[in-house]
Amino acid sequence: MKIIIAGAGEVGFHLAKLLSYESQNITLIDTDKESLAYADNHLDIRVLRGDATSISILKDASVQDSELVIGVTSSETTNLTLCMLAKQLGCKRTIARISNTEFVDNKELLKFSQLGIDELISPEELAATEIQLLLNKSAFNDTYEFEDGELIMVGVSLPRSAPFVGKMVKEAAKVFPELHFMPIALQRLGTQYTVIPRGDTYFKEGDQVYFITVKEGVDELYKLTGKKKEDIKNVMILGGSKVGFKTARDLCSKRFNVKLIEKNKEKAFDLADDLPNALVINGDGRNVELLDEESLESMDAFIAVTGNSETNIMSCLVAKSKHIKKTIALVENMDYFQLSHSIGIDTLINKKLLAANNIFRHIRKGEVVALMRLNNLNAEILEFIVKKDSKVTGSTIRELNFPKDATIGGVVRDGEGIIALGGFTIQAGDRVVVCCHPEQIPKIERMFL
Repeated sequence: MKIIIAGAGEVGFHLAKLLSYESQNITLIDTDKESLAYADNHLDIRVLRGDATSISILKDASVQDSELVIGVTSSETTNLTLCMLAKQLGCKRTIARISNTEFVDNKELLKFSQLGIDELISPEELAATEIQLLLNKSAFNDTYEFEDGELIMVGVSLPRSAPFVGKMVKEAAKVFPELHFMPIALQRLGTQYTVIPRGDTYFKEGDQVYFITVKEGVDELYKLTGKKKEDIKNVMILGGSKVGFKTARDLCSKRFNVKLIEKNKEKAFDLADDLPNALVINGDGRNVELLDEESLESMDAFIAVTGNSETNIMSCLVAKSKHIKKTIALVENMDYFQLSHSIGIDTLINKKLLAANNIFRHIRKGEVVALMRLNNLNAEILEFIVKKDSKVTGSTIRELNFPKDATIGGVVRDGEGIIALGGFTIQAGDRVVVCCHPEQIPKIERMFL
């Protein structure tokens, strides 16, 4: 598959890195010499220096033979223009990264596909949606919904009191046979190695474990992990960025009590006009006295989404010291993102990684309809639609020659989520959720082709 990526920043580099593992034909375009040199030295791809909207550069990249063009530069205008040009020059599909969330809200009305833009990706929109999802599952530090919540992925750090700590997966399954969840990935406390659980894998105290569950299984997991389902009502947001504004607006529409702190006075007044149901405060959120004056300790959740990762992390640590139930920090630096479970904050989110994951699912073969990278883990979750002629069709799960570093977490059949065990027979039309190490993706894709 020939793919052109414009923008060698973190989103573009992350995409190119994931795709280069699969021997895709990747061309990366950017004007920055250093970013391209780094990508050229670390990835097996072709790099081109120049303006992505230059027709000569696009022709040099063989845009007429490409199956996909992805615009993820820092310029929204460049990305939109690139996609329109690429479609006119013969590219089959295009994806543009944008920052104006109004485009996403009105994409049907504006008919972007007629302009040559097949998909719009807004990192700010994705980050705001992720924050809402995390608040809805407040005791868990990572969450994702498949098919409108028919299957739900949750991540949790196991306390000593969890009844299956010290037991193997198969032992836990016998002790709790009526439960509706499946462990799909875990990381041992203090390590960087990701384990795809098998029957003889032990659960240990401090493990960061990811489960796939159905709707009724969420409450079971709350009980078994010793976590409490906290009601989140009062939310303090630090930073009137696009993510902060959209999060505040969406939470207000769902009857949350929202306080938003913005340092810039003019921007704070504008936000107050645009958010009549939120209390907007002009002040420096790094000032602990200000946070105390604004009753930080009475908040249920604290969300830091300024443009500075260090400010977000430090302010969340202050909030955590006040025993706030849920803290979420937006970080730009991917290195910080790797520290999410050791830094003391409930959840770190990175909008660039969210965007890359969202774009990545449009590239996958084998009818992949969703894909996400687990926070701080070397594991990916994919959702496949099973076709009539797929190799897995008609086989039970235990009959499949599934790689050791992969597992089926659940299946959605006829709109209903099912935790599928070894005797479950896969049928055409099933939506199958798989968790695996990235290097196993090509083999698994072939099974669903």
